[in-house]
This record gives sequence, C-alpha cells and structure tokens, in this order.
Amino acid sequence: MKRRTLLRWAPLLAAPPGFAQGELLTRTIPSTGEAIPRVGLGTWITFNVGQDPPARAQCVQVMRAFFEAGGRVIDSSPMYGSSQGVVGEGLRALGGAQRVFSAEKLWTSSDGAAQLAATRAQWQVPRFDLLQVHNLLAWEKQLPLLQGMKERGDVRYVGITTSEGRRHREFEEVMRAHRLDFVQLTYNPADREAEQRLLPLAAERGIAVLANRPFREGALTRRLQPEPLPAWAAEIACRSWAQVVLKFIISHPAVTCAIPATRRVDHVRENLAACRGPLPDAALRQRIAAHIASL
Repeated sequence: MKRRTLLRWAPLLAAPPGFAQGELLTRTIPSTGEAIPRVGLGTWITFNVGQDPPARAQCVQVMRAFFEAGGRVIDSSPMYGSSQGVVGEGLRALGGAQRVFSAEKLWTSSDGAAQLAATRAQWQVPRFDLLQVHNLLAWEKQLPLLQGMKERGDVRYVGITTSEGRRHREFEEVMRAHRLDFVQLTYNPADREAEQRLLPLAAERGIAVLANRPFREGALTRRLQPEPLPAWAAEIACRSWAQVVLKFIISHPAVTCAIPATRRVDHVRENLAACRGPLPDAALRQRIAAHIASL
C-alpha cells in the first residue's frame, strides 16, 4: 500500500471491528431523486424465529444497531415466516416506524389486497414505501393492483423481484413493458449474470435496484473467511470479506442498495460500515471478482 493511502486510512484501520467513520453512502431512487443508504437489512431466514422470545429480542437488537448506524431500508415478505411480525415488533419497540424505509412484497396468486392488509397489520406502518411482486408470482394480476395503490397514494414505490438467477428473461420483459420504480435481484461477486442485461436495463429505464443474497445466505462469506484479505482491501477501508463483497455490490453504478440479512449485532454493524468510505473503481471491481473466482 502506498504511504499516503496508509496515512489516510490509519485512524479507520485502528478502530474497533465493524466501526467506520463518516456518513452512510447513499444513492438516489431514479423515479423521484430520493436518497437512501446503499446498505439495508434483509430478513429472509434470519428473522423467521417463530415465537421464541430470546430470538425475537435478538432480532430487535439487530434492528436497534441498524438504526443507530444510520440504516433505513428493511425488506421482508409473507414468504419469510414470522419475519414480518418480528420486524413490526422491533419497529414498535424502537419507535422506528418514522425512520424505516419499508420494503415489502406481495406473494400470492389470489387476493393480493387481503394479503397486503395482513402484512401492514404486522408492520403497523401508515403505508409502505415499497411494495414488490415477489418472484413474479401472478405478476399480471398483482402488478396492476400495486400500480393502482401507487396512483391513490397508498404506497410510494412499486417493483418486482427475483432471486438466484431465476426467470431473468421474463423479468427483463416486465422491466421493458411496465413502469417500475424498483427491481430486486441477486447480485454479488460470484453471481454476476445480472450484469449482462438486467443492470444495464435498470440504468437505461431509470429503475432502482435492490441486490438480494449478497452473501449467498452466508455460503460465500464462509468460503472466503479462511482466506487472507488482500492488501488492496485496506485501500477501500475493508476489514472483512463481507465488507469487500458489499462494496463490490454497491459500487456498481446501477445498484441502489444491497440488503444482507443477519441475526447478529456485530454483523449488522460490520455491514453498515461497508456503506462508508471509499468504493472500488471499475478496475478494482474486476480484480475483486477475479480474485474471489480464483479461491
């Protein structure tokens, strides 16, 4: 590392794990220009803890740390078991309803309005910021429902989701044919198919992008953990592989926000720390992807 780089980041490198200085990096939602932090909080698996009081309390502590670090975007779904109720419990305990950027999903082929009413009762928010048709389920029926809600002011943003590279061709067709505020898809240094068509199309159409499964549900970071961090990680203020992965994702020009899920306070702080400081340029992004592929 060059001496001037080392001197610049010495205070950060000496800080406790997961800590970082400065404001959270934000990116604007193209359809409105509203800025949101580039790292949010997912709830798939991690918040599906049933009625176990200690586990639910732990999730609330994760949300507390998330808000304290400046986080806003929390994403959930009816597919995620007890996650919606856990999020709602956390919002009530923390007074978070006015701070959260609430991202939810519609996941039914039948009565979408009834499911959304049940979902809002779980969160107990006045209205959702973002509603998404989950995994394109019955999107021909449910997307017009969401768009009608947006026209009436019952939701601020509308989108669609997919994950694990599924149904990308149909996803692209919906992106081209309909006016969307958001899309949600899988993107990380090991899953880069979205770079070929979906991310460029999102940029072209002015659609915000939420990146799900940044760590492949932990499989990617578990694989990387035994490997030493390369020297260049310090140049972008990364203390862990998780931060390298997140900075790779959020540095893509078309990605608005990554939504890693966790049930650990130290991990949520570590994740939000990746939303500060320098990001990799195009050359370093390619180097990161190549290095991870070689391990």
